[in-house]
Amino acid sequence: MKEIVDLVSSLSCFQNPTDITPINGGITNVNVGVTNNNKKYVVRIGKDIPEHGVMRWNELALSKAAQSLGVSPAVVHYEPGILVLEFIEAQTFEEADVRKSKNLMRIISLVAKTHRGIGQHLNTPILTFWPFQVNQSYMSRLESDGSPHMSKLADLKRQLELLQDATGQVDLVIGHNDLLAANILDDGDQLWLIDWEYGGFNTPLFDLAGLAGNNGLSILQEQQMLEQYFDRSWEIYWRPYQAMKCISLMRETLWSMISELYSEIEFDYAAYTSENLTRLNAAISDFQNI
Repeated sequence: MKEIVDLVSSLSCFQNPTDITPINGGITNVNVGVTNNNKKYVVRIGKDIPEHGVMRWNELALSKAAQSLGVSPAVVHYEPGILVLEFIEAQTFEEADVRKSKNLMRIISLVAKTHRGIGQHLNTPILTFWPFQVNQSYMSRLESDGSPHMSKLADLKRQLELLQDATGQVDLVIGHNDLLAANILDDGDQLWLIDWEYGGFNTPLFDLAGLAGNNGLSILQEQQMLEQYFDRSWEIYWRPYQAMKCISLMRETLWSMISELYSEIEFDYAAYTSENLTRLNAAISDFQNI
């Protein structure tokens, strides 16, 4: 911790940093809270993560655009491996919060606003997050690096091909691509999206499917979500959406398998892999019965 305190204290954006304390919950980066001249900030510490496709220049560009759109906290400072953001006094959502009907409607409105507006605030090219390629890359790396989950990969590859066929043609938006409950904040007046490290061009179905799959939405809630987002009947989106939900859960599962091999953060990735694999198997079973 002393090394982190020294690093944060040395940042040029701070004049009198105090109360430098770790923020729990991050499973990709180290996050630290700090007070400077009676204002609070969050310092995100993390280099590029090639095995996850995380490029910090991309995260910075999207964080600034999301700030301009009014859906993410302000970027205060950046240098390689460091991103400093204004701290927002807010509740960090848990999965049960996402499932509450009132909150879910607000979240879908936030996602739609982000998809349709963030591109107007970009002034640099950004990455594409194509989940089929992401999952294939994960599986190739797991094979080459001797993952303990090797026996599962052949079946996952077969499923990946079938799910891509079922998804068909897609529209492109700029997605967040990591809609875990912990990346949604509620300050009482509005919702905020944080952590743009996986952001990039994608189908809107991926964020919607990720929101559902990561937070245990009911079938009725999924159908209502699709109707609210697209302003038309859910039926025409149902099969490609369900395919994308499987792909989203596969991505989270493979991400965790990769993290088991590489991450230095103290987190039970093996348990997270097991949890997401269970969700993935259930989603694939549901998809096969459509």
